[in-house]
Amino acid sequence: MFIDEFSSLPPIIPRGPIAILGLGGGTAARLLLHLWPKRELIGWEIDEILIDKARDFLGLSELEGKNKHGGGLTIHIDDALSDANDPKGGFAGIVVDLFSNGDVLPVLKEAETWFKLRKRLRPGGRIMINCVEEQRRGHDDDETLQSTITGENHVLYAMSKAFPGERLRVEGTAGELAEA
Repeated sequence: MFIDEFSSLPPIIPRGPIAILGLGGGTAARLLLHLWPKRELIGWEIDEILIDKARDFLGLSELEGKNKHGGGLTIHIDDALSDANDPKGGFAGIVVDLFSNGDVLPVLKEAETWFKLRKRLRPGGRIMINCVEEQRRGHDDDETLQSTITGENHVLYAMSKAFPGERLRVEGTAGELAEA
């Protein structure tokens, strides 16, 4: 998934804060606040050095706090999957961008993780996840991709357990779409 796809989340969710789980250098936060300056973003990143460098060299500190439109970014250097700093009423949207060594975190392949994330949403809230590369690795055709989506150890399979009956979409390069 390209970071700019995350910017399509605000128009389809209710009012309220958006969580960014895996803030990284703040690219998604910057784009979201540029396009949706009234949105409150709460970002989690486990790597304090990355946040410090992003503040120093990528202008992350410019996004922190409230902006003139009432939106802004709050940063937590902590486990993104902990609900300890969640707002009352939950999140309107959750962006999940959690990787280690180039792969999605193994915990994202567990249904229990998605049950917990679902509880962090307010009514009408949605989750958007970056996991396309993990799904596409070694799969060149739609049939193989579809079997991967429903495989036991796959992120979307785990998500489908927590969101039964919900439409899960996978978008890859232009024109590619698979649904579970």
